[in-house]
Amino acid sequence: MINQFRQSLKKEREGFTLMETVIAIGVLAVLLTGFIAVFAPATQGIRRSISIQQAGRLVSTLEKELTTLRTDPTTDMATGFDKAFTWVKESNTPGSALFIYQYRGDPENPRDEDGTLTPVPDATGQPGVDYVVQSILRRLDDDLFSEDLAALEGQIFYVKLTQLISDTTDGGLVEGTPGTIQSASTSGGGGAASSSSEYEEAAIAFVADFYNVPTKAEAYLTGDDFSELFEKNEKPVFSRNMAVRR
Repeated sequence: MINQFRQSLKKEREGFTLMETVIAIGVLAVLLTGFIAVFAPATQGIRRSISIQQAGRLVSTLEKELTTLRTDPTTDMATGFDKAFTWVKESNTPGSALFIYQYRGDPENPRDEDGTLTPVPDATGQPGVDYVVQSILRRLDDDLFSEDLAALEGQIFYVKLTQLISDTTDGGLVEGTPGTIQSASTSGGGGAASSSSEYEEAAIAFVADFYNVPTKAEAYLTGDDFSELFEKNEKPVFSRNMAVRR
C-alpha cells in the first residue's frame, strides 16, 4: 500500500507531457494573435491622432502668423495681406525659408520688437506658470529666429507656399510657378504681380507643403546644409490647400 502511494505521488510530480506542452504553446499563440489583432489597430489610431493633432497645430500657426504683422527684417508692411503676399511669393527661396516651431517663452516678458515672448533656454518651474510653449512662424532671415532656437520645444518644420491658379483646361485649381503670384487675368501665362497692390484679386489661394527638419542645431539650420536640403524638394510630410483674404 505504501509503495502504491509513493508511485502515485511520483506520477503527480512529473512534468507535462510533450503533447500537453505543444497544446499549451498553441493556446498561447492564439491568445497572443488575438491580443495583437485587437490592440494593434488601436495603437495605430493613437499615433494617427497625434499626427493629425500636430498637423492641425502647424496649419493653424501658419494661418494665424501669415497675416499677423510683426517686425519684419526685409520690408515695411502696411497690412497682413501685404505680409501674406510677400511670404507666399518668397517662401520657395532658401534664404527666406519659413519655419514653424514651438519654443519656451516667458509669459511675463514679451518682446518689444514684435510682441512674442522672450525665450527661456533653461526652463525651470511649472509649465504654464513659469513658462509657456508658444507656436510661431518665422523666416530664416529674422534675427529673432536664432534667439528662439535656444529654447526650442519639440520638432521644427519648414513650409513652402505655392499659389494655386485657375486651370485653363477644366477651370479647376492647379499649382502655379513657385515664387510667382499671378492675378486671375494673368493666370494664363501673362505677367505676374510684383506686390500686393498690383494683385487684382481679393484672396490668394495656395498650397502649403510642410517638411520635417532632421536636426535642431542652429549651425545646420542657418548654414549651407539646410540650403541643400531645401533645394532637394523632397516629398513633404503633408500638404494643405489654404487661402488668405485682404
